[in-house]
Amino acid sequence: MVAVSEQGELLAVGNGEAQIAVIVDGVSATVPVTVTGWSEKPEVGFRDFISPIISRAGCNQGACHASQYGKGGFVLSVFGFDPSMDHAAIVRDRMQRRLNFVDPEASLIVKKPTMQVSHGGGQRLKKGSVDYDTLITWIRNGAPAPRADAPTVTGLSVFPRQRRCTMDETQQLRVEATYSDGTSRDVTGWARFDSMDEGVVSVSENGQVHVVGQGQAAVMVRFDGEAQIATFMVPYGPPGKLPGWENNNFVDELASDKFRQLGIEPSPLCDEATFIRRAFLDAIGTLPTPEQTRAFLDSTDPNKRTLLVDRLLGLTGNGELDTYNDQYAAYWTLKWSDLLRNTSNGNATDEQRMWAMHNWIKESFRTNKSFDKFVSEMVTAKGSVFSNGPASYYQINNRPDDLAESTAQLFLGVRLQCAKCHHHPFEKYSQDDYYSFAAFFSRVGTKSSQEFGLFGREQVVMVKSSGEVRNPRNGKTMPPQTLSGEKLDHPLDRRIPLANWLTSADNKDFARSIANRYVSYLLGRGLVEPVDDMRATNPASNPELLDRLAQHFTESGFNVKQLMRAIMISRLYQLDSQPLPGNAADAKFYSHYYVKRLSAEPLLDAVDRVTASPTKFRNLPAGTRAIELPDAEYPDYFLNVFGKPKRASVCECERSPNENLAQALHTLNGDVVTGKIAAKNGRVAELLATEKSDAEIIEDLYLAALCRPPTNSEVATMLDFREHTQDRKEFFEDLLWGLVNSKQFLFVH
Repeated sequence: MVAVSEQGELLAVGNGEAQIAVIVDGVSATVPVTVTGWSEKPEVGFRDFISPIISRAGCNQGACHASQYGKGGFVLSVFGFDPSMDHAAIVRDRMQRRLNFVDPEASLIVKKPTMQVSHGGGQRLKKGSVDYDTLITWIRNGAPAPRADAPTVTGLSVFPRQRRCTMDETQQLRVEATYSDGTSRDVTGWARFDSMDEGVVSVSENGQVHVVGQGQAAVMVRFDGEAQIATFMVPYGPPGKLPGWENNNFVDELASDKFRQLGIEPSPLCDEATFIRRAFLDAIGTLPTPEQTRAFLDSTDPNKRTLLVDRLLGLTGNGELDTYNDQYAAYWTLKWSDLLRNTSNGNATDEQRMWAMHNWIKESFRTNKSFDKFVSEMVTAKGSVFSNGPASYYQINNRPDDLAESTAQLFLGVRLQCAKCHHHPFEKYSQDDYYSFAAFFSRVGTKSSQEFGLFGREQVVMVKSSGEVRNPRNGKTMPPQTLSGEKLDHPLDRRIPLANWLTSADNKDFARSIANRYVSYLLGRGLVEPVDDMRATNPASNPELLDRLAQHFTESGFNVKQLMRAIMISRLYQLDSQPLPGNAADAKFYSHYYVKRLSAEPLLDAVDRVTASPTKFRNLPAGTRAIELPDAEYPDYFLNVFGKPKRASVCECERSPNENLAQALHTLNGDVVTGKIAAKNGRVAELLATEKSDAEIIEDLYLAALCRPPTNSEVATMLDFREHTQDRKEFFEDLLWGLVNSKQFLFVH
């Protein structure tokens, strides 16, 4: 009645009952099996059976027959999302040359993938396999087309969903598809499996998972447009009690739960000097002065770290202490101007628009505007781009598809771009979803105005009374619909219900997306990476922590400063960056602080502050810092070398954290750094003009550059070098050069 393959797959060969014996390591079990409805001429549906076989073989991937022009004149839909098109290509295209109804085994669609004739894609199908026999049966039955009433896949289940493993273990996954008619089917043999972290687990094409490393990893499982994951946890060591660990808040509670699950020992707390430098650079993008550092190090207040965070974020409620608001606003305006792509493009007219948006962003952060209001003002903006800053969002993104993609990626962490042309391969979004979301922006337009002068070329964002979006694949007019499937409209402006839905407390994706970004900014990596690719098949390293941060963010009224505070006062944020032997391999769970390279603008400002030689930017007031630059177009070689983005993309990836040779050479012997160190009015010259001793100057330079005093050993070494150097000025310039080129200076650690 039933045949069993080497992989344990059952194949019905007749009606009746049978017993399947399973034996593993001397332990056995018997499984009763009943076969009904078996036929020597079974019905083989194209969508149910043939399309999954094609997908499993990889024929409908972008690099093969699903590329723009296909391969060898044979074009299939991407990942099989258009079964009717695929059926026509196989059955009718090229005068039916791909099928032989008289002798099915002579069909090109069979002979090519089995390499009975030359095939550029190599062998994709084994003769005599279940898939081969199914394909032959389908051809023998007349190659029927997909039925319009055929049940469709509505869900996918993977077993087991979670598993705790040890090194070198294996686990066979089982995949079950649920159909619209209520039936279910084991589709393990036709599902596609991908490891999301091959350093932890690998997975075979048949779904057998092999543990190869420690940590936590997901296996993505796909079938017929549906996707699910199975999560595998491989502890680094036995579960521990974390001696000495004390929770500061909920962040620590949930992080330490993960440490215990994975058997990770977290690093100890960083020292005070490291903390003040880290907190200043992360919160306001600026180094503390030597005086600020000394005051913090000398303080005996046991709560001084929390107080420092509150002062940097302007949350003490005391105007005399909350003195960093402008620096905070400047730094975070830079970050969000990059993401929102606010630039003049070197154009005088766009410069006016750029300044309007820059000032609006800066004022929003200066006043700590709630983030839901910040986003709503932008999404519903209209009026002059010269006088209403958020209206520039519609000048930068001037088509419904641009607006749909940017809005989803910026504020939901969803990359919709794939769904523009085909069903998203790793997500639930279809072309209909894409164009329905774009329909919210279909009635936004611009018109010219001469209010700012005949040659002002002012653009005014307006809402039109008509305008629709069509799905180009079928020409269907798409009603506005959110990515969660809610159809929303408004008689005056479709964007109003969109903004309400987008920023609603009920929209968990909004809060999770923003919380994840700020985890990345402060802790060195997001709970989800990439930070703007949040989907069910790209799970968070600590889902409970992400959900709790999102909840905290929502309950605070979408207060970004409160979100930052929750992270920065946590013990997790304050851990040392030096890993322990037991956590050195951890790159996901924050058991030690992840070192970050200073980005271009804070780095230039740090060089300016340490050398006391500020950069002068063309057409801007003296004293303007790099983090205050409103535009991406200011010509500055240093900033360009260190990766200041052109603001051409909403992706965080446009600003690369990676080092390169040009950067190393520039700090080592570039004119900017060496010129500032040797400046006549620079820090070295100022210190030499005082009556300070060599040891005192050494301490001042260390405090200015590294925000810590030198160790006794460092002082002794420097004084020894000084004794063998005739030129005092040259010695201290060399010392400052060495400090500026040190990793302790170039990185947030």
